[in-house]
Amino acid sequence: MRTLIFVAWVLFYVSFLLAMRRMWAGKYVRSPLARNLFLNMVTESEIPGHETQKWYHCCPDMLGERVRSLFVQSHLDADTEAFLSRSVEKSSWLFTQLYHSLFSTIFSPVMSRTSINGFLARGSMFVFSKEQFQRLLQISPEWKGERMLDLGAGDGGVTEVMGAYFNEVYATEVSVPMKWHLQRKQYSLLGIDEWHRTGFQYDLISCLNLLDRCDEPFKLLSEIKKSLVPGTGRLILAAVLPFQPYVETGKMIGVTKTIVQ
Repeated sequence: MRTLIFVAWVLFYVSFLLAMRRMWAGKYVRSPLARNLFLNMVTESEIPGHETQKWYHCCPDMLGERVRSLFVQSHLDADTEAFLSRSVEKSSWLFTQLYHSLFSTIFSPVMSRTSINGFLARGSMFVFSKEQFQRLLQISPEWKGERMLDLGAGDGGVTEVMGAYFNEVYATEVSVPMKWHLQRKQYSLLGIDEWHRTGFQYDLISCLNLLDRCDEPFKLLSEIKKSLVPGTGRLILAAVLPFQPYVETGKMIGVTKTIVQ
């Protein structure tokens, strides 16, 4: 009986999604408000290049004096545009999106969003291109470092950009499906309680969109500092603003300590 109810629910869910998709097709949009929303979605990808460049423009005058001189202005380069184009293309794959939506709905009560993305081979993060990475670290395309570590590497998309400049690439990740992606790319995986106890130090440690996802961010920063090569070691830190910390373990829970009061 339970199996029958589950199958019926799945069929209803798929039918509902198909009906919603059909409703949003141009010839079925009768409401003026809905029609305007639909047209905005259709024309969103047609924004001129000079308009999208504004997305990357920042005002250094709003920064404090201590960091203003260190600010590096990014821009919408070819690699970034290629990533955005692929994302837009994937979002138009109807049956793929239906499958992903169904899979997420079924497994979200028992699986973290990161693991779901790992199973579906989606959710790749883009932080910077190779050119932007070179400008950030002020290195040449031929520069090579000895050892780097990517904390919370996900599927290794950003690790691949940075790893091209290092002889040894290490990574940490708690999601099992994401670990599979990292292993396929032949990165050396370290445990979340192991990376700072290896006996060696790193020329670069990246902590990208992770600080607001760990239970004790101050402790993490302290361990990163101790694990960098003294004097020349560098930390690349990225955080989503506004800062809203939570620990992801299949459900959203609070954190022991927060870095923002």
